[in-house]
Amino acid sequence: MTGSEVPPSFRLAYVPGMTPTKWVRIWNERLAGVPLTLVAVTAAEAADALRHGDADAALLRLPVDRADLSAIPLYTETTVVVIPKDHVGAAVEELSVADLADEVVLHPLDDTLEWERPPGRPAFERPATTADAVELVAAGVGLLVVPQSLARLYHRKDLTYRPLTAPDASPSAAGPDSAPSGSSVPGSRVALSWPEARTTDLVEEFIGIVRGRTVNSTRGPKKSPAAQEAAGRSTRGGAARGASAGGTKSGGAKSGGTKGGAPKSGARGGARTGGGTGAGSGRNTKGTKGAKGGRSAGGGKGSGKGTAKRGRPGRTS
Repeated sequence: MTGSEVPPSFRLAYVPGMTPTKWVRIWNERLAGVPLTLVAVTAAEAADALRHGDADAALLRLPVDRADLSAIPLYTETTVVVIPKDHVGAAVEELSVADLADEVVLHPLDDTLEWERPPGRPAFERPATTADAVELVAAGVGLLVVPQSLARLYHRKDLTYRPLTAPDASPSAAGPDSAPSGSSVPGSRVALSWPEARTTDLVEEFIGIVRGRTVNSTRGPKKSPAAQEAAGRSTRGGAARGASAGGTKSGGAKSGGTKGGAPKSGARGGARTGGGTGAGSGRNTKGTKGAKGGRSAGGGKGSGKGTAKRGRPGRTS
């Protein structure tokens, strides 16, 4: 390697609440020679981390500016309400937007939910972060609506959460499929994003992983030299381990070892050295192998005791 060559690597940014563990594990299995580095960023920093080259791809929440960033939606998270454990809402399995009408609902500045109209009554001041809002919920200041992964991330023993649903829509002049304004509950859409101008082979590899492609999938792009070399090292390592294990097993069997090797070798080998020895071997194997051995040694029929010539008994030692 020359001084100007840099080993290949992949940097994956992720926003709070994301759990890329499964995909990182698959990456390490398939591309052991290309280290993957996780870069923790805030929701507001994710897009800039991609634009400034601080990460090759990112797990973030939509929306993103599609002018220069590509994105593949992965899934939509459940929206939940974080409440104190002694809140009346803790007694039910889920809460609706209507249930929050008289509650103070905190709306942090880093909120990623796109509300047409946030539920409940607004707080006097918006918390700076979701973590700050959770502290205020614990203090009894108000409630908080967040994606479920964030409720898990900032879990406290004195807090719980419940899924948030929209109230039942009633028919209106706008039509039977319309719902009252502001009644819908937005979900947080998680996506894999990367700079469109830097869609590298390693980015394509990670796209294949998050989309569930197998290692032999024909839908994936041609592997980069780095990816091919990493896969080759993994394959060669597995083959070497298999050859080592197979050689030990087969070598032991061929050398006579375990499955009847010694009796068979002794019976036949002894018989071919002469009639007397064949007779001895025949007695040890109830006449069967010895008879065969007698035919090999003297050309006669063999009696299980061995013969050197037809009609004459072989000598015994």
